[in-house]
Amino acid sequence: MDHDYPLLRMIQPDGSKAFAEDDYDVTLLLSFYKQMLRARMFDRKAINLQRQGRIGTYAPFEGQEAAQIGSASALQQGDWMFPTYRDHAATMTYGHSLETIFRYWKGRIDGCVPPAGLNILPPSVPIATQLLHAVGASWAERLKGQDRVAIAYFGDGATSEGDFHEGLNFGSAFNTPTIFFCQNNHFAISVPIHKQMKSRTIAQKAFAYDIEGIRVDGNDVLAVYKVMEYAVEKARRGDGPTLIEAVTWRYGAHTTADDPTKYRDQSINEERRDEDCLLRLERFLRQEGVFDEQQIEDATHEIAMEIDEAVERFERAEEPNPNDMFDHVFEDLTPSLREQHQQFQKEVTS
Repeated sequence: MDHDYPLLRMIQPDGSKAFAEDDYDVTLLLSFYKQMLRARMFDRKAINLQRQGRIGTYAPFEGQEAAQIGSASALQQGDWMFPTYRDHAATMTYGHSLETIFRYWKGRIDGCVPPAGLNILPPSVPIATQLLHAVGASWAERLKGQDRVAIAYFGDGATSEGDFHEGLNFGSAFNTPTIFFCQNNHFAISVPIHKQMKSRTIAQKAFAYDIEGIRVDGNDVLAVYKVMEYAVEKARRGDGPTLIEAVTWRYGAHTTADDPTKYRDQSINEERRDEDCLLRLERFLRQEGVFDEQQIEDATHEIAMEIDEAVERFERAEEPNPNDMFDHVFEDLTPSLREQHQQFQKEVTS
């Protein structure tokens, strides 16, 4: 069935055009490049901070910038974003501050709070649960007569969860304005996709629920943006949900607590670098004669300063309160949680 879900692409890995029209927006593409550069520099800084013990365990996303930034760029204020723990390129594109994201990885509860007016939910750590939340939020907007949409981000491993199928089924049955956005990076921690499923694509899973499935090159930011723009417009006009499979590759570990050399041939990373999303867009812009070296150099300097300032601000903040772990799950602590809390307080005060 993979021939029914071709991999959509607008920019080839070598930077050549895979589309006929010449009316692409240079300003938009340069903006994409700077946003991807910003996300990559943030990601590398976060890994360094974790290695230095300045933040907790961190989930890197290098390689997935185009998928996240291309998709988030098609949203409007008021739309709902339901990210995982790896979708910070998407949340920062949509409006989260770098300081807030650093605070999240430091364990501070205010690291989950978005700027006023932005519907960004806290990162979902349980796998696939956010799909149901996105369906519910988008359905509520439809019942209120609003044209807002919701996007749920998830990885290929989430398609093995029941929540994935329940979310698609509910979205289909109630025609909700939901975009199910899967970043297929070929591994769910240590499990390769060929052990996850027999299906040749993730996009084809949409067929069972009579919704549209689209497979796009997740390393092509322009293609991702166009596909997402189409899915968002479709959802706004009441034509229901879309399942998007963005085929990409993550270079680093699942998290900084993981050792990918135990299960993944690391030489493949170097081969994949030639298809890197940032390099691909740079090649395209150079071939079109619109890559501004000085502009990018200035942007790199500005981003480095922005990141350093964000680090300085979040490190000036008080340490997170461990009691927060017990305060925001239930209105009243359950007997088992009350017992755990008491035990915890004894240990930290002894």
